[in-house]
Amino acid sequence: MQLEHSISRKEAFSRIGLRAATAMAFVLSSAPMLAIGQESGVKWSQDPATGCRFVVPALLGTAPTYWTGTCSAGKAAGLGMLRTRVGAIAGHAFYGELREGIPVIGTVDLDGGFQVGRFVNGDIGTRDTEWQERHDGFETALRAARAVSAHYAGQKNAASARHYSTVAKKLETQLEGD
Repeated sequence: MQLEHSISRKEAFSRIGLRAATAMAFVLSSAPMLAIGQESGVKWSQDPATGCRFVVPALLGTAPTYWTGTCSAGKAAGLGMLRTRVGAIAGHAFYGELREGIPVIGTVDLDGGFQVGRFVNGDIGTRDTEWQERHDGFETALRAARAVSAHYAGQKNAASARHYSTVAKKLETQLEGD
């Protein structure tokens, strides 16, 4: 006895549509990270103290750069700060989110203010940003500065914890001005 299983044409198209939608969602969710990882000019750096690897936004320059945050599988991950240093002198800083060592969004704290946005073409905020992207960049940077402050508080480094708490308040002021 042969068992036949038939489905309606409508059900067949529905199944194909569901599979196509699932595949498209996967491709779209992966595309930003694939594009970031394949950008030309991306240069990997390494924290001199911990060995954690990351890509430094161009605005930070070429000085030795240190990561304060989680290092997963040898790469910077999550919220934190990239800070340049020459000897004991601190330089510019990026506060934001990194995924697999690559900046995603945040702000670079420069002498005269902030450069904010997504990481595109090797830097942060390299294009005219829409209000939402600026807001998201400052919000991510605020959370990152608070995480850095908590990191130093956990190490019983009260001066650094206070400093990054002040940075967080400055970032919060930027958000309130949106």
